[in-house]
Amino acid sequence: MKFGLIVVVALLASAFAAHFLLQDPGYVVINFRGYIIEMSVPVLLGIAMAIIFVLWLLLKIWQAPRKLGEAAGRYRSGRAGQRLTRGMIEIAEGNFSKGEKMLARSANVSDAPLLNYLQAARAAHLLGNDERRDNWLKQAYEQMPAAANAVLLTQAELQLDQGQHEQALATLRRLDENAPNHSHALALLGRLYYRLEDWPQLAALLPRLGKHGRVDAETLEKWSVRVYRELMHAAKDAEALNEVWRGVPRKLRKNTAMLEAWYAGLIRTEQHEQAEKELAGELKREWRPPLVRLFGLVRGKDAVRQLKKAESWLQQHPDDAELLMAAARLCLRNELWGKARSYLDTVISVRPTPEAYQEFGRLLNQLGDEEGAAEAYRSGLNLVAGSELPAIPHLSAAGKSRPTKTRA
Repeated sequence: MKFGLIVVVALLASAFAAHFLLQDPGYVVINFRGYIIEMSVPVLLGIAMAIIFVLWLLLKIWQAPRKLGEAAGRYRSGRAGQRLTRGMIEIAEGNFSKGEKMLARSANVSDAPLLNYLQAARAAHLLGNDERRDNWLKQAYEQMPAAANAVLLTQAELQLDQGQHEQALATLRRLDENAPNHSHALALLGRLYYRLEDWPQLAALLPRLGKHGRVDAETLEKWSVRVYRELMHAAKDAEALNEVWRGVPRKLRKNTAMLEAWYAGLIRTEQHEQAEKELAGELKREWRPPLVRLFGLVRGKDAVRQLKKAESWLQQHPDDAELLMAAARLCLRNELWGKARSYLDTVISVRPTPEAYQEFGRLLNQLGDEEGAAEAYRSGLNLVAGSELPAIPHLSAAGKSRPTKTRA
């Protein structure tokens, strides 16, 4: 359209000029160093236009190789783009081998060879060829060293997907050195530490994850609770346990699972007096069945007072199986066998558990009912196994079978 407009304007201008030139063609004289050139105005204009045309033609001939090279490059680039698209479509449709070959062939002429190599690496990974996968990733890095982080991230993701945890850990640590606080890399590293159950390393990573990591709040809280629970469980003594607890973020100290691990740690490290005091205070603020269960495991200085506290709670929570279990255990500590049996009977009728049957078996064994104790233990094992187990006889010295005697 633009060219047509120029032609129309040129024709109009020519017609207008011809109108005047035909009436009077004009006369031009050029005197140059003794040479005189005479001609009409139309002839001069024709010569000028011929010179301009020749110069334009020479310019086009001089630019032709470059223009042809650019056109060939655009053609190759277009073909490479088509192959990239077709290769990705083939991979999406599950034709991994064909897609990999198409991506590899077009990588050398592609405007974005990095994408070709990364996608080819994914295709090789899906085919289970780790050696070829790593080769494509190496070529991607060599072609574009500035994109090292993208290559390392892709490599780490593929290694994690393949279950190559040690290799993925090395890759992510290298990436962390190149780009500290890279959000996606930190998230992958956190997931890997969680999968490997490397709690100390994950604990050290948690502050950076909270600040820079691309991890949702729910997952971050789940990881934090698990980390500190495992660290408290691994604490060998009271000093180590208290040190872990001091590192627990304040907002997590009211989490039930966290408190359960803390109080269980206090009991395990023989800090019963502190455990009894803190448990009673916490249950007064908020009633939590998992913590009630631990109250029955605390061996406080005054077992009678501890039992009275549990029985006072029973007035408000008469059907709480965990509280009934705690009261039964405290009765056993106070050698109140009848009351303990009553509580255990109630627990088993409300919510039978292997733990309740174990305590019931110990009580019956203490009372001399060996057959009843064996039956209680067997009932508890049935709950664990999910099916009824046969009674296991025990042969006496006389060769006759008698019920197994289990000691508490």
